[in-house]
Amino acid sequence: MPSSRHTSVAPSSPRHPRHPRAATVPATPSAADLLAFTRRTAADAGLVASLPLDPEGRTWVRIPGPGGSEAWLIGWPPGAGTGWHDHGGSHGAFAAAAGRLTEQSLAVQLPTEGWKTLELADGVDRERELRDGQGRAFGPHHVHQVINSSRTEHAVSVHAYYPPLPMMRRYSRTGQVLRLEQVEWAQEWV
Repeated sequence: MPSSRHTSVAPSSPRHPRHPRAATVPATPSAADLLAFTRRTAADAGLVASLPLDPEGRTWVRIPGPGGSEAWLIGWPPGAGTGWHDHGGSHGAFAAAAGRLTEQSLAVQLPTEGWKTLELADGVDRERELRDGQGRAFGPHHVHQVINSSRTEHAVSVHAYYPPLPMMRRYSRTGQVLRLEQVEWAQEWV
């Protein structure tokens, strides 16, 4: 999730005490549970408005997630994106809270270990636009990138992962070639 290219904001403070109460969630929240949480949280206008926005880079704050999950409120300036990445084996969900985001994903399960470069088959690319409470759940092998394509408007989104992200793999892509570039570990994000 975090990367050294992005601006971080301090964790929740007494100035930002409002967090949506998690509905009763099983001990291990499913992707559907996380999607319901991200949609509810995206509808909390006060929480969304409390996120400081930076015109130069993404901002984020960690928020309480359901059932031991990891959750984030993220601000996206115009043109900001994540680059291609996975979630280290965690399943998750995200929902747009303000503005709109474009998700580009691969409709194929990639091997998790033992490769540096893969040639992707034709027809594996998917793209969807999410706005105002629309969300997306995904499984543990999901590879995607998320972009605020607007030239003028910030976007805000809510993300949740279970188990909490142990790591993320970051990829570069040239045409149909996907290349593993970096592995980030959770302890690097504190």
